[in-house]
Amino acid sequence: MTTALTAPEGVDTSWPGPPPGADPLPGQLDRWLAARGAELVTIRRHIHAHPEPSHSEFETAALIARELTVAGLSPRLMPRGNGVICDIGEGDRVIAFRADIDALPLQDLKDVPYRSTVDRLAHACGHDVHTTVALGLGLALAQLNEQGELPGRVRLIFQPAEEAMPSGAPEVISAGALKDVSAIFALHCYPQLPAGLVGVRSGPFTAAADAVEVKLSGPGGHTARPHLTADLVHALGRVIIDVPSLLNRRIDPRAGISLVWGAVHAGQAFNAIPGAGEVRGTVRVLSREAWREAPELVTKLIHDVVAGTGAQVDVNYIRGVPPVINDRMASAIIAGAAGAALGADRVVEAELSMGGEDFSFYLENVPGAMIRLGTAVPGSDVRHDLHQGDFDVDERCIGYGVRVMTHTALAALSSGAF
Repeated sequence: MTTALTAPEGVDTSWPGPPPGADPLPGQLDRWLAARGAELVTIRRHIHAHPEPSHSEFETAALIARELTVAGLSPRLMPRGNGVICDIGEGDRVIAFRADIDALPLQDLKDVPYRSTVDRLAHACGHDVHTTVALGLGLALAQLNEQGELPGRVRLIFQPAEEAMPSGAPEVISAGALKDVSAIFALHCYPQLPAGLVGVRSGPFTAAADAVEVKLSGPGGHTARPHLTADLVHALGRVIIDVPSLLNRRIDPRAGISLVWGAVHAGQAFNAIPGAGEVRGTVRVLSREAWREAPELVTKLIHDVVAGTGAQVDVNYIRGVPPVINDRMASAIIAGAAGAALGADRVVEAELSMGGEDFSFYLENVPGAMIRLGTAVPGSDVRHDLHQGDFDVDERCIGYGVRVMTHTALAALSSGAF
């Protein structure tokens, strides 16, 4: 691998070899990876400094395609040119790996040489790391394939628009990304774990995440005479307080449903009842069955609560993503592979998250699993949290991620489970 990018100053030219207790990779890949640390960090920093918004990841996709082509692979761009799919090796069944490539509409607040060069846009969720790990995986597997030691076919999916609604996964699936795929894997940065550790969990992993917008309208009026109009602020308060509590009593508590409002707007003057107002929030749920019921139930509860207030109501329920529910066998394979890659003591149980992830769309079609990649500096109290302007990682996590995913690819290809 020889990237066309210029390595930044201050980047180590090599990484340490396999951690104590780890199994070596075949084909001298451990030595190969240890010598490529600076090149992978260079790619990550370039992507970090040049973020692109959801659905517009054209330069990022072009960079990925160039790097894969230099390695002798044959990547293909998505129909719109903002994503990449690349197969490595031969075989009827495919083991796939997905990386998301879009950035968030946040200001990068870090004082680092690779700070975002784009105003109000930053890789504050680690997608630059996900992309670099997947690239490293592809380049490592290309080495094995050239040596005749890759026992099957692997597909890399570099997906646009994970952060958007609607998200990019359905578009990628429609483009044929899952054709012949037997199982799919992914990782996500996790600043609550130090670099060198990964979190694995079977079953529910992240929640379904939808959005709901409620608009109320009425004739408006004077706050001295609320009985002559529809008191819109009172009606909004009823929606804000009553609907979440009623929802929790209409759904099995084991479904883990949560309706939380994030924005409310109504009126200007303290002594005038407004004629319009709105409240917006998210619905999150861990159960697939409850998620399917949520739009109808939430909409009905809102209408029922508003009915006695005299206000008119319009509900816009926006489907987001289903829950990520990791397949039991896929979770076992990636847990074993992570133990082989890093040592068994570096694999921990991942916490259940109420965050949303559109990797779930792939799992609606094929078995698979997502894991959490530790990104924090070991021993440090600093935790650059996701979706924050100061988010950053211990870049050694890239090497750990490549090792884990390479072991996973080889384990999944050799398994008869899929």
